[in-house]
Amino acid sequence: MICGFSIFTIAVPDLAIATQQYGALLGAFESRADGASLALANVRIRLVEDPGLQEAVIRQVALWSDGAAFTLPSDTRRLDLSVTRDRDVGRGETETGIVAVDHIVLRTRDADDCIRLFGDDLGMRLALDQAVPEWGGRMLFFRCGKLTLEVIQHLEDPVEKDHFWGITYLCQDLEGTLSRLDAAGVAHSKLRQGRKPGTLVATVKSHDLGLPTLLIQPANR
Repeated sequence: MICGFSIFTIAVPDLAIATQQYGALLGAFESRADGASLALANVRIRLVEDPGLQEAVIRQVALWSDGAAFTLPSDTRRLDLSVTRDRDVGRGETETGIVAVDHIVLRTRDADDCIRLFGDDLGMRLALDQAVPEWGGRMLFFRCGKLTLEVIQHLEDPVEKDHFWGITYLCQDLEGTLSRLDAAGVAHSKLRQGRKPGTLVATVKSHDLGLPTLLIQPANR
């Protein structure tokens, strides 16, 4: 069965520049034959080069199986998903105080079929299914391996195809992390209250190569 996430692969226009930029944001990356890599507490971030891009995109998501044989469904909504039995994650926090990935965001044309894919076929727990009338959409939360997949469907302005859109990193001391990012020259918004009561958030405004990036401090730290 699927127990969690193993690797988020971010494709970038220039690997050398991305390693430097993301290194200032997240901490030092390790150079590997297949790109650059950084292990967080619940998932590994991998950077790969695609010169045809203008901005960074979450290209591929590797899911972690508990060791039993698992075959992906034939219909993955054209998302690049894979399954691995290996899970090489880190311990503690990075140099900038980031600990883990809190959630990633998927934009979809069909929330119901995402329930089929991630809930029924992959066995992730559907923790939220909510209409959001203020922006004419629907929001799903799937929980799996101490990480959340947030699925967004804009009913009035549907996307052309499903794609992973953004990422949120978890910090235990967001104010301290922002101080370290200031020292590294990383631009960000002011600290503010998150949507979930008790949380604090800040939006990253540089060094993410165009990939929407948020930082969050949990309510129960």
